[in-house]
Amino acid sequence: MSDTFRQELVALIPRLRGHAMALTGSSAEADDLIQDTMVRAWRFREGFREGSNLNAWVNKILRNTFYTSSVARRNTVQDVDGKYAAALTCDADQEWRMKYSDLTRALQSLTPESRDALLLVVAEGLSYEDAAEISGCPVGTMKSRVNRARERLAELIDVDLPKANMRAGRRRAAAVSGADSKWALTANAA
Repeated sequence: MSDTFRQELVALIPRLRGHAMALTGSSAEADDLIQDTMVRAWRFREGFREGSNLNAWVNKILRNTFYTSSVARRNTVQDVDGKYAAALTCDADQEWRMKYSDLTRALQSLTPESRDALLLVVAEGLSYEDAAEISGCPVGTMKSRVNRARERLAELIDVDLPKANMRAGRRRAAAVSGADSKWALTANAA
């Protein structure tokens, strides 16, 4: 039945095209309708009784497919001015992804001791005492590491923290004065 059924089904396509064009009024929609009809006819080929009228059976599938899609289209809201679509929008998350990426990069640039201290206290929520015990250092050292890590991280991801800004300014000043002293040494050697 499969080969004969397939050949007879393919032979009906030109006739179906006229019927589909009359229903849809568009050649593109008619082609889509015929394709959907062929898929459904093939899927439900076991429901076709041998010896009955294949043309009538397939045309009924075509008609039912058209009306089913028409109901679906009718239940679709026309949004010409975009008012409904605007109500369904959400804020983009790209900015947060970029900030997260900056944060993970900045964390990797911290010293391992500072990063571990910060993650133990801030990310895992451990007390300074518990974090110090895990790291094998005094509590004061743990507090100092966490504080320096927070300030350095704030500087790296450009968060406005007054202490971090002051330290960054001092580092820049030291780097510039170090560069000036190197230049002075080079100039004196010449």
